[in-house]
Amino acid sequence: MTELIISEKPKAAQKIASALADGKVEKKAEGGISYYTLTHDKKEIIVVSTVGHIYSLTEKEKKWDYPRFDVEWKPIYEISKHAAHTKKYLELIKKLAKKSDTFTIACDYDVEGETIGLNIIRYACKKKDAQRMKFSTLTEPDLVNAYKNKSKTIDWGMANSGLTRHELDWYYGINVSRALMSAIKKAGSWKILSAGRVQGPSLKLIVDKEKEIQAFKPEPFWEIELIGEVKKETLSAWHSEDKIFVRKRAEEIMQKIEGKKATVKSVERSEYKQAPPVPFDLTTLQTEAYRCFKSNPKETLDIAQNLYTDGLISYPRTSSQQLPEAIGFKKIMQDIGKQEEYSFHTKMLLKTKLVPNNGKKTDPAHPAIYPTGVSPKKLDGRKAKVYDLIVRRFLATFGEPAIRETMTIKLDVNSETFIAKGSRTKFPGWHELYKYVSLKDETLPDVKEGETVKVKDIIMHDKETQPPKRYTQASIVRELESRNLGTKSTRATVVQTLYDRHYVMNDPIQATDLGISTSDILEKYIPEIVDEELTRNFEIDMEQIQEGKKEPEQVFVKAKEVLTKVLERFKKKEKSVGEELQKATKETRAEMTELGKCNKCAEGKLVLRKGRFGLFVACNKYPECKNTFALPSNALIKPSKEACPQCGMPTVLVIRKAKQPQEVCISPACPTKKIDHSKFTEKQCPRCKQGTVKIRPGFFGEFAACDTYPKCRYTEKVE
Repeated sequence: MTELIISEKPKAAQKIASALADGKVEKKAEGGISYYTLTHDKKEIIVVSTVGHIYSLTEKEKKWDYPRFDVEWKPIYEISKHAAHTKKYLELIKKLAKKSDTFTIACDYDVEGETIGLNIIRYACKKKDAQRMKFSTLTEPDLVNAYKNKSKTIDWGMANSGLTRHELDWYYGINVSRALMSAIKKAGSWKILSAGRVQGPSLKLIVDKEKEIQAFKPEPFWEIELIGEVKKETLSAWHSEDKIFVRKRAEEIMQKIEGKKATVKSVERSEYKQAPPVPFDLTTLQTEAYRCFKSNPKETLDIAQNLYTDGLISYPRTSSQQLPEAIGFKKIMQDIGKQEEYSFHTKMLLKTKLVPNNGKKTDPAHPAIYPTGVSPKKLDGRKAKVYDLIVRRFLATFGEPAIRETMTIKLDVNSETFIAKGSRTKFPGWHELYKYVSLKDETLPDVKEGETVKVKDIIMHDKETQPPKRYTQASIVRELESRNLGTKSTRATVVQTLYDRHYVMNDPIQATDLGISTSDILEKYIPEIVDEELTRNFEIDMEQIQEGKKEPEQVFVKAKEVLTKVLERFKKKEKSVGEELQKATKETRAEMTELGKCNKCAEGKLVLRKGRFGLFVACNKYPECKNTFALPSNALIKPSKEACPQCGMPTVLVIRKAKQPQEVCISPACPTKKIDHSKFTEKQCPRCKQGTVKIRPGFFGEFAACDTYPKCRYTEKVE
């Protein structure tokens, strides 16, 4: 008897094979794709991997019209040329399946993993069901336990829910996207546009926020600040009325307190315990990584997934904020302590009773995200930062509550009250375990009631109310979760799609003209597509399918009825919709590519253009004006809408991986890019001993480098 175990990724296959092998694992390869053979409890086992989804939905009959609902699952390489690499994996699985008698799915234990596994079993292996390994880490003990306690069938609730979600998303995504593209085509243009079941409501959230900001009218108000001194310490206190919206009232207060002394009216101190943070679920991890490192949610998820397949953390696609005792707190803590940077804190925690401060959110499939205790061999960049964040968060959940003290001082100035507030940490508790705490201490002078405070200055600040804040990439993911739109695994991808379609730009997120028009058009002609309630109800339907309370066909019937009705209505307005989209597309293109006036012809505009070697700047009056400027190829370039303060030329925002965005002038002749040549002497290259170190021009400015580049890449700083 031979058993075929199918994992979701190649690294996972290797770890499963190593964990289960009683003796030596034999690694084999076919067509460049590896698989493993081994013996476990005298049973022959083959472990092979897929690479995520190798089957996808497509139309049974290809026609460019809408609405379309006749779909089937086919190998993804037959649908997309970008998935050509999956063909070898599928062919290998089919071949190994013919040699096998029993089958076990060991894909990630979630809705997507179950969908991937079921499709392979029924289409590649030609079976109706399989056994199922369920695990949350790729460590040997967990994998051995998962194999020993594997279920006799796949999780049919998850599988049916996953199949339904894919088909439902196909119905919405393909049909609505075709409707939009058909409309713009009728207006004489062509552009890839898309909208979907979750994408529509997500876009509307951002557009509604943008409209709120655009409609906002600032209102003036005044705040009065007293700068005092007591015991040689400065004290800043603010008038108790806070925002004063009538200028006359503010002036009356200023006149009343002018030249008057300040007396301490009261001093109040209070303490409170600040509980440790709860363990990370995926959304909280994405939010915290954004706050600490400006890592966008999709990047954080990709990093966390890599850390998981490396065996360093538990499965990241989880909604749980709870750590069960069964994971073995003490063992994990001891293993983490073998890493020098965490040893001090783990020793301290191991002396206590290990009880995590679990949150309220749960997940039936996986616990909260936690480090496995396996020591990483080499981590750098954002990957090292995210790993450190996860480890320290895990440790902090076991910490003692911190004790914070707040102090409020009220001052009396001729019967007008001013208030100063401060807070400090009296006992750090879990703060010592989590270096990412953002709290700051604001201490106040130690004063007593009746004490006099010397008034050094009184300032009446002119201010204006501020518009609502835009969503960040992290806060929109959190907002989607709170509204039950999308899933923990898909929300970051939905946001990225909005960027890819040029519906939004920048961070904080700003809706483009195209995004606003698309949302408005959907709301006007297909309001159901941006209806949160409808999308949320479908999410509830899929939860009920997973729980066995509803059949998929019931959901499909409802979706088809809704889409057929609204798309027939849309078709009657295609041309006018297309004209609106065409106009918005042109405005968005200008917004995202225009830099400023051309410095040569004075008639054209300098715009971002894409060539064979990447982006460059050119005049839009080409070929009449052939003015161009080079741009770096290894970065994301965006218009900054600012002119260089030195030379007046346009600047661009240069965004490079793991670096802060940099605003740079496009002109190579800009004074900011010049080195004082009198302070530099050419010399032999100290690295290759063959070239000469000379001043060379570069987009970011002149620099000293070996003239044999790219053979020798030596560079040095020049004052």
